[in-house]
Amino acid sequence: MGRFTYVFITMLFFTSCSKGEEPGQGGGESGGVIKVTTVKSGLTVDISTDKACYKPGEAILFTADNVSAGTKVRYRHLTTVIEEKSLSSATWTWSAPSNDFTGYMVDLYQTESDGTEVILGSVAIDVSSDWTRFPRYGFVATFGQDKTDEVTREEMAYLSRHHINGVQFQDWHKKHHWPLGGTREKLDDTYTDIANRTIYTSAVKNYIKAQHEFGMKSMLYNLCLGALSDAATDGVKEEWYLFKDASHTSKDSHDLPSSWKSDIYLVNPANMEWQEYMAQRNDDVYTNLDFDGYQIDQLGQRGTLYDYSGATVNLLKGYASFIEAMKTAHPDKRLVMNAVSSYGAKQIAETGKVDFLYNEVWSDEADFDDLKTIVKANNVYGSDKLKTVFAAYMNYNIADSKGVFNTPGILLTDAVMFALGGSHLELGGDHMLCKEYFPNSNLSMNTVLKTAMTHYYDFMTAYENLLRDGGTENVVNLSTTNAKVKLSVWPPKVGYVTALSKVVDNRQVIHLINFSQANNVSWRDLNGDMPEPNLLSALPLQLTSNGKVNKIWVASPDVHGGVPQELAFVQKDGTISFVLPSLKYWSMVVLE
Repeated sequence: MGRFTYVFITMLFFTSCSKGEEPGQGGGESGGVIKVTTVKSGLTVDISTDKACYKPGEAILFTADNVSAGTKVRYRHLTTVIEEKSLSSATWTWSAPSNDFTGYMVDLYQTESDGTEVILGSVAIDVSSDWTRFPRYGFVATFGQDKTDEVTREEMAYLSRHHINGVQFQDWHKKHHWPLGGTREKLDDTYTDIANRTIYTSAVKNYIKAQHEFGMKSMLYNLCLGALSDAATDGVKEEWYLFKDASHTSKDSHDLPSSWKSDIYLVNPANMEWQEYMAQRNDDVYTNLDFDGYQIDQLGQRGTLYDYSGATVNLLKGYASFIEAMKTAHPDKRLVMNAVSSYGAKQIAETGKVDFLYNEVWSDEADFDDLKTIVKANNVYGSDKLKTVFAAYMNYNIADSKGVFNTPGILLTDAVMFALGGSHLELGGDHMLCKEYFPNSNLSMNTVLKTAMTHYYDFMTAYENLLRDGGTENVVNLSTTNAKVKLSVWPPKVGYVTALSKVVDNRQVIHLINFSQANNVSWRDLNGDMPEPNLLSALPLQLTSNGKVNKIWVASPDVHGGVPQELAFVQKDGTISFVLPSLKYWSMVVLE
């Protein structure tokens, strides 16, 4: 990231005060002048931790790539400094605080002779005893001979640096109806997947081992209703299938390329014999491979379908029934199920058996506002207990040939998803996701995007209690005297800075997302042509508020590695005035 300086000149605020008035200040004090430290970025130090997440009280090992004399480390929850000390080594430890389900920001800084703080590097910490509160999902999809113990650990260290606490294994299995490579009694060293790729059992085991070392959950992927053409030889009965006609002459199928192993023929997920069969196949897997649970997939709406007897099938009830059966068979294993274009989201959530809600979004939910609709609906379906993870494939139209992800499109989409309280399934061990076929690695991340992704995931993790831990949506009356900047409330508009606001406990949280140069309001950035927004500096803002404000602070994944900065402000006659130091893609303003 480039070097950027926050400079707060107290005189700027005095000029807007009448005689006898004083600038607002933090800490709930009254009177006096607020002391705002000048901060500038010198992000030259990379910091990592030994796990993706921690239990309360657990030891955390930090490693920095370099530590120079005069460097201090600071641990914060939001803006409250918990501890601060000088560093003398590039490795050190800290005990995770006792509060469960809490995010922290850790930064290294130095103080210059004039009191200016130079932020050298930062990293977030998630202290959570279970991933369900703040799921951050990644994936793996290639299982070749090259996936040695060393390679898989390196890849999972990359995901751990982004605090990924669960990993989906895509296309790891031999057959949809017989996922294990081999038998319960004897595993195959190698086997082929649906696309006839060679899968090494050792690679699958190496990934699971590495993930568990980093504190991640390992989730096997499979359809809830899929069987291949040879399924009868493996014990799948004709009476279990789904049919397009009431006379069971035409099976429903998902057609695949002729070079692949088979098309996928669809089975009734509500059929109890099929459920028992799949529970047994999963038992074979769990006996041999230390998966933590099952990422259940579906194929969305299929039109009118029939069972073998000619009765119309209710797929939505079938999904819920299948989830219940899988949980009954393996109550200690975790479950997540895909709601394709939101199909079945309500029924999935109401089982109470899934760890979070997983939405694969497509063209019928292509706008940024659709993402908000999904999160809001999921909060209702899950009684505000189930978080949302989006499977959203970026730059889709250019992903059939080699290229590079469009950084502005990725960052605007992640800014919106994270601000809404969601997460984005996008990061893999060896590539970023661009297609529903997860092994597709045609698009790569450039250095700018790689750096930004680290900061965005740090931001989502450090501020998880503001972003993903409840709150009540509200609308703020925000304005600016900068005639070149147009402000709007949600939903986003091309050419505007959009404000998304909610109240969390005693804090007003305002997300400002920069669509000022956007060419559309779709998260998909299909052709990879979303323009980069201009940097807005020293943006004067006025907010209508009758409540007493004691502190205003701002944090952004685009500046200082997400480290928070307190702002000076004036509160008079129901209006709060302050200057936002910068807005690139996303800045979060918090009033306490």
